[in-house]
Amino acid sequence: MLPLGTGAPDFSLLEPATGIMRSLSDFAESDAFLVMVLSNHCPFVKHIAGGLAEFAREYEQRGLGIVAINANDVMAYPEDSPEKMADEVQARGYVFPYLFDGSQEVVKAYQAACTPDFFLFDADRKLVYRGQFDASRPSLPISVTGQDLRDACEAVLAGRCPDEEQVPSVGCNIKWKPGNEPRWFRQ
Repeated sequence: MLPLGTGAPDFSLLEPATGIMRSLSDFAESDAFLVMVLSNHCPFVKHIAGGLAEFAREYEQRGLGIVAINANDVMAYPEDSPEKMADEVQARGYVFPYLFDGSQEVVKAYQAACTPDFFLFDADRKLVYRGQFDASRPSLPISVTGQDLRDACEAVLAGRCPDEEQVPSVGCNIKWKPGNEPRWFRQ
C-alpha cells in the first residue's frame, strides 16, 4: 500500500467524456484532493455508484477536488473502454472527471489494488487516507453511506488528520494488461 504521508503522484490523463487532458495541477486550488480508482463493470463499484455520485456532489462544493481513474485492460474488458466511460458519467451523474489510464502507469504509481480504491490527500497533497468508501458490500445488507470516506474528508477539511486505523478497500482486482502487472501483484 502507498504509505501515509506520500505525496500525490502526478498524472496527465484524458477525460473521455470531454476530450480534455487533466492533471494533478488542475486541482491546485482544492482544499483536499481525492483520487478514486473505478471501473464500469465491477459489481463493487456498481454497488456504491449512486452513493458515490451523491458524495461527490456534496464534497466538491466544500472544496474537495475529486478525480476518478479507470485503468482496466479494455481489450479484455471492452465495457471499460473510454467510450463506455463517457456513457457511465452520463448514466451515473458523476460530476468529477473520470479519466482513462491506458498505460496503467498512473494506477501503478498510486499502488492501486482494486476497484474501487480511494486515496485522500490533504492540502499539501500528502496521503492521509487509503481505505474503503464504507462497510457495505454487494452481498451484505448494509446501506451505502460512504461513512468511512466521509469521516476522513471531514477531518481533512477541518485541518485534522483522519484516524490512522483505516480499513482497506475491497473490490475487483485491476485488470492488468498481460505482462504489465506490478511486481507486487505477481508475487
